[in-house]
Order: sequence, then C-alpha cells, then structure tokens
Amino acid sequence: MGRKFFGTDGIRGRTNASAMTAEMAMKVGQAAGAHFLRGDHKHRVVIGKDTRLSGYMIENALVAGFTSVGMDVVQFGPIPTPAVALLTRSMRADLGVMISASHNPYEDNGIKLFGPDGYKLSDEDEIAIEALIEQPAKLAASDDIGRARRIEDARGRYIHAAKLSVPDHIRFDGLHIVLDCAHGAAYQVAPTAIWELGAKVTTIGVNPNGRNINDKVGSTHVATLQETVVASGADIGIALDGDADRLIVVDEKGRVVDGDQLMALLAVSMSRNGLLLGDGIVATVMSNLGLERYLASQHLELVRAKVGDRYVLEEMRNRGMNVGGEQSGHMILLDHGTTGDGLVAALQVLAELVEQGKPASELLHLFDPVPQLLKNVRFSGGKPLEHDSVKAVIAAAEAELAGTGRLVIRPSGTEPVIRVMAEGDDAAQVEAVVDRICDAVKAAV
Repeated sequence: MGRKFFGTDGIRGRTNASAMTAEMAMKVGQAAGAHFLRGDHKHRVVIGKDTRLSGYMIENALVAGFTSVGMDVVQFGPIPTPAVALLTRSMRADLGVMISASHNPYEDNGIKLFGPDGYKLSDEDEIAIEALIEQPAKLAASDDIGRARRIEDARGRYIHAAKLSVPDHIRFDGLHIVLDCAHGAAYQVAPTAIWELGAKVTTIGVNPNGRNINDKVGSTHVATLQETVVASGADIGIALDGDADRLIVVDEKGRVVDGDQLMALLAVSMSRNGLLLGDGIVATVMSNLGLERYLASQHLELVRAKVGDRYVLEEMRNRGMNVGGEQSGHMILLDHGTTGDGLVAALQVLAELVEQGKPASELLHLFDPVPQLLKNVRFSGGKPLEHDSVKAVIAAAEAELAGTGRLVIRPSGTEPVIRVMAEGDDAAQVEAVVDRICDAVKAAV
C-alpha cells in the first residue's frame, strides 16, 4: 500500500496551497497522537520548528490536535531537526515533531515525525497515521485533554550534546570558520557550539525574519560562503540547510566539498581508529562512483540505499553500520545521534582538521569524482516511466554504460519531477545518455 500524504521526508508542501494547511496539521496531530497513545501513562509529544513564517500557524494547529486527543505538548521553538530527535528520546516523549521544509523556500513547510526512540517513523507507522487522518478523530474526554508548555533550555541541551561528540583533547583554537546557518533552525545553536570549542566564527544567515530561510544562503546556495571564506582568509566554510540536518563544506580555496567527500573522510578516519562498524558505510544510489572506488581501495564497502536519509538509516541499522549519508550532505553518525545532523557532522570534520593539521583543500579531497550529470523533467500527471518508449531508451542506455558507469532514474519523493542521473568515465557519453532519456520522458508526458 502506498502513502498518500507522506513523502520521503514527512509531509511537505506549499503552505495554504496544498495539504500543508492548519486544518491538515491539526488532523496530523490528532492522528499521530492517537496512534501513539499506548499504555496508561500521561503521553507527551515534543515539537520543534525552523524559522518559517508559517511555523506559528502549523505549530498551533498541531498543539490543538495533540491536546484534543489527550497528549501533553512541550514546545521548543526554533531548533534543528536532530535536536528534536535527541530530545524526544532524552525527555522520554512518546513522539517528536519537527516543523520544517528543510532546504525549500519559506513558502513551503512540512511535518516530520519521530518515534519515542528518536528515529524517524517507519513506512508502516506513516501508513497507519494516514488511515487515521481520513477518519473522524477520537477526541479525549473533557478532563483528559492535554496541556501545552514551552521550555527555554532546549537549545542549550542540544549544544551540550553536540559538543560531547568531539573528543575532550580537541579544541578549535586557531581555526577561523565561516558558518552559514541559512537563516534557519541552527542560527543560534551552531555558532555558539563552534565558538565554545575555541574557534573564531564568522557568521552568515543568522538573521531570520520568517521569509528569508534558504534565500541565497545555506547548503543549496553556497556562493556567498565561498566568497566570504576566500576574502576573509578563513580555514574552512560550513553551510547548513534550513533545519540543520545536513551540511556542505567549502575549503579555504573556495571549492565546494559535498557529502561524498565528507563520508570518505570520516569512514577512513574512523576505520583507522577502530571505530567504524561493518567495514563500510551506507550511501544512496546518487553517490558518486568515485566514492565507491575510493572506499574499495581502502578495503571498505559502499552499500547503496534508496534516496532519502530514512532509507540510509534503515540500511545502516539492518547491517550494523554506524556511518551513512547522502551526497547532498545528510550525514548520519549513529554513535552521536539517530538522524542526520549537520552540526555534529561539521564538528567531526573540524576535529579531523585539527587532528591531522592539514589544510581543508588537502584533507577534504580524497578522490576525484567521475563525471556525473543529473537533470530533472517535470510532469503534470501519469507515469511516464511506464511508457514502452521510455523503457526502451533506458534499457539501451544501461547497456551502453555497462561496466563503465551507472544510471539512476527515479521520480522525486517531494515534487512532480523525474530525476535522470548518469555517471561514467566519459563525460560526453554521460551527457548524451541523460539527454536521450530526458527527451524520451518529455515526449511521453
């Protein structure tokens, strides 16, 4: 059975122009609350959000939904997604909620749910919640309605936990770091944590106004970060996304370092120190073939999962591995948390910079990526990948790339586009293959 409302990372859409309305948020609160009412104890849900204007509306609607079915609510205010996961577990909550649309523009918003163990919900839980959304809510009796309260020290708790991920002997004294917080959820916690560890921090994107989250800043817009790093002579630049569950790094020369290079660095370092479990890491089908070849040269395995950090995490847990992530910068380090954490991953990279005493340009470029090209084809309806003409072009492309490259074609989990990605040793061949497939998909829609 498919999912109607949940995508690869919760429920997401344009506020008041899709499923992301106050009414829908209240129904999600009622349905998720009912699903997690287990046992006779007083149930509790914790809620965090990023800095979007619509966060106020969605938060209040969720509070109404949860309290109406008998759950108490603890509100954190603006805080990163990984902080919600952490505090769900540490506060013994029955459910955690993050209100965010990650790297999307401010007009969008979303709802991510975490179970009492701090992990994102399974497909089965999401399907069960969807079924409850479409049924009349089972409201609590008048004397069993929940209460809501806001706590002010949530950010401090998360900062403390993030700093504990850095070994005691490591200090960042002498490092100059440019940090871009995307005007998002980490605008307070990330600069504080890195400064407290001794670094000089130059900040970008730390003045949210409700409408500027991810606007020409953050992990998907790194031009300003690159310019600032070079102009200021900084040692490294770090860009987080709107909810701070992923990062992109810029070296001292202004070159972008993606999640593949960061996973390579951490995997080899942890393997050298006897900390890497499973003799490998988990990435997605989108990670570069160069990463796979590099890890193989280090006698480490690259396990590929479906796109989406939830699927990376699922594969990590199944295989007993503790490092995984995505090329886009989601980094999951199970020794330190239960979901992607841009700040904690950044701290590990900075610790390696201190430990090895190398410039970022040397430390963070461990392999040369093979030519890779990704193009998106938007469609308005139907299933273009099921057309015989498209299937034939894809089959021919797979045969052409066999042994020298890879082809990945998939519908997006968050918007109506088909993503066509190819990679291989011959850049011209890769581009020709992608263009042929895109043309075939366009002709079928």
